[in-house]
Amino acid sequence: MRFKLILASVKADITDPVVDAAKEAGATGATIIPGRGTGIKEAKTFFGLSLEAQTDIILLLVEEHLATKILDVIKKTGKFHEPGTGIAFVIPVEHVVGLESQMEEFKKEVRKSYF
Repeated sequence: MRFKLILASVKADITDPVVDAAKEAGATGATIIPGRGTGIKEAKTFFGLSLEAQTDIILLLVEEHLATKILDVIKKTGKFHEPGTGIAFVIPVEHVVGLESQMEEFKKEVRKSYF
């Protein structure tokens, strides 16, 4: 079984809708890491304190054949066509450990999709 890793950087207020949409599209779970970042324009400051919006990094390890569908759903739900809303990309995964307990479920899902 082959996997891809989808990384999406989104504003914290849309993390839950993006994760929910990804799950509806076939993702089995997500890891969310709080963060902050910079873009083309620097963050606003108020008396020297940064007013950057909280950003979440969403990591989704998905079956290879689902990656494009899930990425499209993330793009739509996150409104990535609007400036400054987020970014997402896919990275190929060569080796995975720790999924042994989930492999039976993956196999069942694959069987369902073919029969």
